[in-house]
Amino acid sequence: QVHLVESGGGLVQAGESLRLSCAVSGSSISTNVMGWYRQAPGKSRELVARIFIGDSTYYADSVKGRFTISRDNAKNTVYLQMNSLKPEDTAIYFCNSILPPLRPRWSWGQGTQVTVSS
Repeated sequence: QVHLVESGGGLVQAGESLRLSCAVSGSSISTNVMGWYRQAPGKSRELVARIFIGDSTYYADSVKGRFTISRDNAKNTVYLQMNSLKPEDTAIYFCNSILPPLRPRWSWGQGTQVTVSS
């Protein structure tokens, strides 16, 4: 069974940065398309960043130019560097492997809360 542990969230002011981590156990991230999702209060979960097996990346327009997804296959960990944070980035952030068409492969972890104050 795959286990996902997200960490690194917190309360920051607008314009500041955070780096999220997602430690994966039970499967290798090197053979999976990995992604970061977020869910804001009262909204559905959305995919904000993807990293493909060849390490190419794709971002939602709302985070493009501010967020960077990366992976460390040796540590089996996926990261999300978030810069120039905005109040609208406030959400619980989750990682997962992605199946077509953008479906999560594994059961969700607990997520990590990111709160951005104005």
